[in-house]
Amino acid sequence: MSDNNKNQLQIELPQEVAQGEYANFAIITHSSSDFVIDFARVLPGVPKAQVKSRVILAPEHAKRLLGALQENITRYEREFGSIKIPQQEPRTIAPFPTGKGEA
Repeated sequence: MSDNNKNQLQIELPQEVAQGEYANFAIITHSSSDFVIDFARVLPGVPKAQVKSRVILAPEHAKRLLGALQENITRYEREFGSIKIPQQEPRTIAPFPTGKGEA
């Protein structure tokens, strides 16, 4: 086995996770030691959004995720064109207006 193969991380993707969860709303909070990202699904006419997944990251990993997302968005836009975001409240990550409710 070469050194490259020895240092390769193998990732297992269980069947129940492989299907993924659709989320169109994210709530991000942090403390001095962690970033917490809750992914939820908001549906038109439904006043309650249910969190479908929670990811907890160390600050260093959150910053790495930010960089990886930026790199992938840049590649995506290079291939498919600019991603347009409709005008809405600043920092809202939702597909349509959600009013002034709190998560």
